[in-house]
Amino acid sequence: MGFCLMIKKTYADAAMNETVGETAYRRLKFDIIRGIVGPGEKLRIDQLKDRYDIGAGTVREILTRLWVEDLVVAEGQKGFEVAPVSVAGLRDIAALRTLLETQALRLSLATGDLSWEADVVRSYYMLHTVEEQLIAGDMNSVNDWVQQDWEFHHATISACASPSLMAAHSNAFDRFIRYHMIVLDFRGRPAADEHAKLRDLVIARDTEAAVSLLTSHIGSGVEHILASGRIPA
Repeated sequence: MGFCLMIKKTYADAAMNETVGETAYRRLKFDIIRGIVGPGEKLRIDQLKDRYDIGAGTVREILTRLWVEDLVVAEGQKGFEVAPVSVAGLRDIAALRTLLETQALRLSLATGDLSWEADVVRSYYMLHTVEEQLIAGDMNSVNDWVQQDWEFHHATISACASPSLMAAHSNAFDRFIRYHMIVLDFRGRPAADEHAKLRDLVIARDTEAAVSLLTSHIGSGVEHILASGRIPA
């Protein structure tokens, strides 16, 4: 499940449908992606036990899952810490996101039905509404924008009919979003215009133009994040 879909799942709802360990896993993952638990921060088992109200064995299982997802790193006998961020790391995960998302987009454009088109239009409307608020100066909407950005991009590729591809993309998007959350800024009108154009190209099934725009869109987002100066070399 992608980060922004995870936001919509409240801890109360999760507790009704998941084990305590699964709920704690989602909470810690959420805290890492949002930067509440920052890059390089030590993940001590005793502290995590108390913070998430789980046993030591469950903590170790969760940390192992997050290590597989590249959100934490192991320090040999010293335990775990939150994965660091860097310019090279951002460019690497952006390249992976681009590779996965463009492939999923190609497949979706080839097979998507009318219901899929409706989802794309609906998610775009939600994103557009938040972007207009941001452009008008309401920077309190940045968190909402991060979620709606995920919803829109997810919708455009949701008809790809490849669960494995979608799962890989979700993990890459989560790691990419972590960089956005460090900067917590919106690129403004250019990003909004690109989203509008991408919607139109997707609905028109103009595959090559849509893939080209998506590629440059992700690249522009990377440069915007780097321009903040908040990502260490």
